[in-house]
Amino acid sequence: MTTPGARLKALRESLGYKLRDVEVASERIAQRRKEEEYIIPISRLSDFETKSVVPSLHRLYSLAVIYRLPIKTMLSWYGVDTENYSADLALAEAPKTRFAALELQGDVKLPVRLDPSFDLTKTVNLGRMVEKWGIVPMSYLEPLSNADFTYGYVGTDDYTMYPLILPGTFLQIDESKNEVQEGVWRSEYERPIYFVETRDEHICCWCTLKKNERIVLQPHPLSPVAPRIMRHPQDAEVIGQVVGIAMRLDATMRPVAQPAQKAPARLN
Repeated sequence: MTTPGARLKALRESLGYKLRDVEVASERIAQRRKEEEYIIPISRLSDFETKSVVPSLHRLYSLAVIYRLPIKTMLSWYGVDTENYSADLALAEAPKTRFAALELQGDVKLPVRLDPSFDLTKTVNLGRMVEKWGIVPMSYLEPLSNADFTYGYVGTDDYTMYPLILPGTFLQIDESKNEVQEGVWRSEYERPIYFVETRDEHICCWCTLKKNERIVLQPHPLSPVAPRIMRHPQDAEVIGQVVGIAMRLDATMRPVAQPAQKAPARLN
């Protein structure tokens, strides 16, 4: 089995670099970055190649630049597989609501051909409609990063819109719709839901504007969270309206406290 150090040495020699050449190049990187941690002394490079010493993050970056190799490839040499980054996100659920970053890099496996009988007007088992899966560069999904949209995540401890929006839900937010709408809504499904940023946190909720620059952050009536009244926009800024969600329905939910029942009356 080839060790990471042996791979580093073989790559360096295939490029015609001597140990001193790598040190000089790393010094230039450190000078440009104004950080000495990027420098790779000859003795340290020799340790990387022959003694299984793991480079620091800064020195690994320098090696990736000097050897013209993607840094994720070098990470994989040391057992860090970045290809499953998206799948691992589900293993570290954030307790607080926040923005969700989309990293459009690498490849993704997507359906590339559907069954010709697929009908958008009918409910179907989508898995059975896929005739062919294929590897697609994430750059092809660049249109999803529309400038008018941002993405949020409802923290696992955030029950503000429970049970309409469960903790752990991903949100699509239209930043062009950042003005609170007033009106009479026939149901809770018609009333706009907003993504709000306060000084301390992000909140997914209904909103009502009051006089004197006040905004009411209104939770769902069945939620255990109380309404909040804050100054607008000084202390609570509306980022945009929630226009799409991705939500699991089988998530483990925190039990909701039930009102205490009265003891039955005794007959004398």
